[in-house]
Amino acid sequence: MARWRKHFSQLFNVHGADDVRQRVIYTAKPLVPEPSAFDIGMAIEKLKRYRSSGSHQIPAELIASWCRTVRSEIHKLINSIWNKEELPEVWKDSIIVPIYKKGDERDYST
Repeated sequence: MARWRKHFSQLFNVHGADDVRQRVIYTAKPLVPEPSAFDIGMAIEKLKRYRSSGSHQIPAELIASWCRTVRSEIHKLINSIWNKEELPEVWKDSIIVPIYKKGDERDYST
């Protein structure tokens, strides 16, 4: 397990990221408007059905069947995140699962 951790750590961590500077851009209005309730509804309708659910364990079929009240709450949540420009900490976690296609499953060099 430690070898895989080291492998993915080297793969995904950017070295020298301290040298990158972000420039502040001042605009009169946002470059992209916040998502509308219609946008959120369309995104929900485009979810692929009958697929494995993510770490939240909520199937797309359930999300698509939610009533207007729940969709309205999702819209409020998305717009809150949009305006604060910050994701909740728990959304920043991820799980990486290597999928072996052929060969030695302990060989992570390819």
